[in-house]
Parts: sequence; C-alpha cells; structure tokens
Amino acid sequence: MSLVPSVISSILIVKPSSLGDIVHTLPAVAAIKAHWPGAHLRWIVNPEWAPLLEGNRHVDEIVLFPRRDFRGVRGMMRIAPWARGLRERVNAGLVLDFQGLLRSALISKLCRGAGGRIIGLSDAREGARHFYDEVVDVSGCTHAVDRYLALLRPLGISPPQGHWWPLPGGTAPMDFSTAERFIVLHPFSRGKGKSLSVAEVAEFCHALAPARVVLVGRTDERVPPLGNVTDLLNRTSLHELIWLVRRASYFVSVDSGPMHIAAAITPLVVSIHTWSDPAKVGPYHPDAWIWKDGALFQMKAPAARQPAAGISALAAFIARRAAEE
Repeated sequence: MSLVPSVISSILIVKPSSLGDIVHTLPAVAAIKAHWPGAHLRWIVNPEWAPLLEGNRHVDEIVLFPRRDFRGVRGMMRIAPWARGLRERVNAGLVLDFQGLLRSALISKLCRGAGGRIIGLSDAREGARHFYDEVVDVSGCTHAVDRYLALLRPLGISPPQGHWWPLPGGTAPMDFSTAERFIVLHPFSRGKGKSLSVAEVAEFCHALAPARVVLVGRTDERVPPLGNVTDLLNRTSLHELIWLVRRASYFVSVDSGPMHIAAAITPLVVSIHTWSDPAKVGPYHPDAWIWKDGALFQMKAPAARQPAAGISALAAFIARRAAEE
C-alpha cells in the first residue's frame, strides 16, 4: 500500500529529456493534475524542450534544468546546491522521477520536502531506484507511454481515457504558404541506423510529385533541390514543427521525437522503423501506420500487414491515404 498523503499541495515532475520521452509523459502528468487540481505542479525540463510545455494547463510552473552545467564530475557536484535552492521554494510533497537516472534521482531526493515521497520506475538505471521511497514495477509494460502511466498506480489514479496530449497550437514558419496541401517528411534521426539515405529521400519526394513535400528535422545531410519540395531542414522551431504537423495531409517520419509529437496530435502518421521495435518506441496512436521490413501495419492489428516494398511503394500508399482524407 502506498504511503502517499491524500492531500498534496506541491508536485514535482522530474523529466528533463528527451523530446519523445517528454511527449510520452504528458498523459500521466495530465491525470496527476486532474487528481490533485489544487496542487502546484512543477516540471523540470531541459531548456530546449520547454516549448513543448508552454501553455499546458496541467503544468503550473516550468523549471529549466541547466543540463550543460552539470556535465562531468564537477558538474555532478553542482547539482546539490542548485537543487537545494530549488527545494527552498518547491518543498514538494510528491516527486515523480520519470527519467530514472542517477542525476534525476539525486535531484528528486534533494527537492523532496519534509514528509514527502519519491516514486520512480523499477527499470531506472545507475542505481537511481535506491533513492526512491517507492518503486513501481514496470516489467509488464511494453510501450514507454504505458511505463509512465504505471506511476499512477500507487497514487490511486486510473489511466486517462482517450488521448491526453496537451501540446501547443504551433506557429507558422516564416513565409510559409498554406495555399496547397502538403505532406511532411522527417527523414533523419540522430539514432544510428534510423535515417533514410539522401537517395531514398529524393526517391520518396519524386514518387509523390506533383504533391508538395515539406522536409523537416535537424541534419548535416544536404538534399538536392526538387521541384515539389519545400526544404525546411534545420529551419524550424518546435512550435513551427507542431504547426506543420497539425496541417499536414500526412506526417511521415523515421523513429524520432518529431514522430511522437505527430502521433500525439493526428492519426495521419507513418512511422519508419529500421531496427527499432515499434511495439516499444513506435507511434502510440492505434490508427497510425508503421513501415518496417517492407510492410505496412498498425499496432492495433499488427498481423494485418499490407505490402509496400520499397520507398516508392510507400510514397504511393501515402498518396492514396492522403487523397482519401
């Protein structure tokens, strides 16, 4: 039985990164705030991901985590004074460590108020679980969203019904025209072996012509100019990316944070997986599509696979689906 007090005045969410993981945490945090609407809920987040939480009605205060200041051995020594300064005003009665690392567990310990409780995941690494007052078993959870929702169990909170993804409305990219429909392609990822090749990007865009394709994401790759392509690589903020997602006929992405943003907003998503397991890190929306090993399927019916073969066949499938919407 949990020893979490029935009345909580201050809640601290420790989840500084990464992009996709922050998106995955949103439903759990929304349910926590709905359960304790009068509690002041703070979220510790890296500065680069803070725009995801702007305007979130479930988050009362965004606490920026100066991650770069805490790198290395000397950096670890700076965490304690920073966290103590935060604790003076936070004094959290409930701390939830969704990150599950030594650094996040240390911050949780230092920011917990007198009589407060720290709850974390059973698969936390680097010895983080030894800092927790309560460890939640997530061994039966496959997807990251379900792992985070498991932290609701000791709180006596039921998982939210439907999809609770309070993301910002977004901002239009500068000089971007919405006169025609478009398909967004996010082809590159920092994860090794997850990206499309430049040749595959060109083949995909060519196969969709004359439909407009908007390229987004961060990369050092250079894609040659194509007549039906609007190249916004390295040129969009998070708010602009969200705006494009909300207005795209389809959002096509490799396994990445932007894909998870898209799946939180719309079912019109195709997630491209090379080696990663879509059951664990694929789009959480049951109606989103997955392309892996030359086949297309949805997680709600993984056995009902549709043949797609190469990148041009994938583009043809997306063109048909976009025309039906």
